[in-house]
Amino acid sequence: MEPRAVVGNAVLLVLLLVCAGTGLCRGDTWSSPLEVADGLAGHGDLSVVVREWRLPRVVAACLFGALLGCAGAVFQNLTRNELGSPDVIGLDVGSYTGALIVMVVVGGSTTPTALGSVVGGLLTAGVVLTLSTRSGFGGHRLIVIGIAVNAMLTAVNSWIILRAELDVAIAAEMWNVGSLNGVGWSDLNVAFVAAAILAVLLVPNARATQQAALGDAIAVTSGVRLNRYRVSAVVAGAGCTATVTAITGPIAFVALAAPHLGRAVTRSPGIHFVPAALTGAVLLTSADLVAQSVLAPVTLPVGVVTTAIGGTYLLLLLLKEVERP
Repeated sequence: MEPRAVVGNAVLLVLLLVCAGTGLCRGDTWSSPLEVADGLAGHGDLSVVVREWRLPRVVAACLFGALLGCAGAVFQNLTRNELGSPDVIGLDVGSYTGALIVMVVVGGSTTPTALGSVVGGLLTAGVVLTLSTRSGFGGHRLIVIGIAVNAMLTAVNSWIILRAELDVAIAAEMWNVGSLNGVGWSDLNVAFVAAAILAVLLVPNARATQQAALGDAIAVTSGVRLNRYRVSAVVAGAGCTATVTAITGPIAFVALAAPHLGRAVTRSPGIHFVPAALTGAVLLTSADLVAQSVLAPVTLPVGVVTTAIGGTYLLLLLLKEVERP
């Protein structure tokens, strides 16, 4: 790894530690770092608040932001396009569809809803990949097909909600916003297991990902089995997105922005998993701080903040694409 990339990753790690530390201090009331340290050690009146409420939320923001950053890196490398992102090509909406079917049609508690979300995201990824490879794989084709699938599933989701009972529809809409409120250690145990499984797919494919980003011809020449790599990459990227969506609901635009910003900070060619993951974690932890602070003592869902900021970022990317010759 080049020295500038090492420095960039170190800067991102320091930013993440600062955001995480601030998140531990921020709650219904502000706590000093010394009080938080005592709480983490199991001493003082804030022990339960820090260890059981704030710490799971901060860990969740770091872990889920990293997963979303990795998902964005996977799809932007796969499509060789800055707009290649799970939320752009419909994987978030597909996960929401799976959760809606369980919540509204089948009926179920948190666990069945989470499983429905994962299945919905993976099935959507399978449909998008299958349709985009019918006449030869193309990154641009995958994005266009993904946007079309996104639009169709959005219509399906709206129809399901309109047909649902009022209380179920309200709960489904609130889940769709994306929130870290109420995330506990039991949720994180499942997320860590999923992240470990996904790492088995991501880490061995790190070299193949970089080679594939240079073009199909170079990738094949260097020994990359493109079809196998693409299936593995889509499953890993969709799995990262579906894991987060299953627990928090859809959190938009972190996966889109994290790889770009990580590359800008490290100043390294291509899109790498480590800076994308660190940047995603920084983005989500900082967005959650804004969500807790902007209307305090009312806490906004973090998805509202990421959508507000990410929509502007997407607009800038689209303008940049239009201006290219």
